[in-house]
Amino acid sequence: FAAQRHVLTYMEDAVSQLLENREDISQYGIARFFTEYFNSVRQGTHILFREFSFVQATPHNRASFLRTFWRCFRTVGKNGGKYSSICCYLLTAQEYHCLLQLLCPDFPVELTLKAARIVLMDDAMDCLMSFSDFLFAFQIQFYYSEFLESVAAIYQDLLAGKNPNTVIVPTSSSGQHRQRQPPNDCSPLDGVEASLFYQCLESLCDRSKYSCPPSALVKEMLSSAQRLTFYGFLMALAKDQGINRALGALPDKGDLFLDPAMDQELEKLVAQVSGLSISGPTSSSGDTANLPVRNSPRINSPWKPLHHRRKMDAESEGSNEETDSSEN
Repeated sequence: FAAQRHVLTYMEDAVSQLLENREDISQYGIARFFTEYFNSVRQGTHILFREFSFVQATPHNRASFLRTFWRCFRTVGKNGGKYSSICCYLLTAQEYHCLLQLLCPDFPVELTLKAARIVLMDDAMDCLMSFSDFLFAFQIQFYYSEFLESVAAIYQDLLAGKNPNTVIVPTSSSGQHRQRQPPNDCSPLDGVEASLFYQCLESLCDRSKYSCPPSALVKEMLSSAQRLTFYGFLMALAKDQGINRALGALPDKGDLFLDPAMDQELEKLVAQVSGLSISGPTSSSGDTANLPVRNSPRINSPWKPLHHRRKMDAESEGSNEETDSSEN
């Protein structure tokens, strides 16, 4: 159970965070720190602003990152993006990557581009994508990244007429980086035979130590196809709602822009801000010293950024001192 749930990974990270922020933690105790740390792991907020190596360390971390990305930026798709008056909810791959970096500053651009290639052709990488198209493609690419690297190698072996039923070790230089060939509707030999491809995938899932989509769902997905290409397989994975439900990080596509819990929290914040703007008295000279102080609700966040917050607080205090001296 401990290995399956990656308990050791979280214990090591908790101790590392404890040692790194021991000065702050000593003010309220180690027991409270561990309680808040594992509550954040349970809630999925522990991956916020963390390094990519930690974000991808466990399946739970990956699912938490996907869910957080959706909840934070679903309004981008809901309200429209660039050129929304022409074609709603569209952004470029680079713009989606910027959004990912807001949650994980060192998130690799290669993963973003791989997700974009599932939606776009290689010669159309500058085109715009809807939030839903990118999100479901990104989910497959990010959560099953090692599995897809092995699948890419299997696909290339099948194209070459080789026997792919060998142990495949995923590497960063996998065949998934290879450029997709433009489809040829006139050729019946486009891609590989679906039944043989599935047999290889089933064998891969049986021996893989990485996360794989349920083989029964993959079999059902491929049952109606005679031949398929690698990127056709990726697109089918991204669009399959059964696989999406099995992964459990995102809602169905029809409910993608619905998040009642988050909407309720946003309404509370808006109500607080509106109340302050109405009830807060100000003098004729524009003095805001009498404005009531708003206590924003605190959200459990990872301990990694604590030293950044101390730095920001110090800079803020220095800024206030300069302001006070200039006023005097």
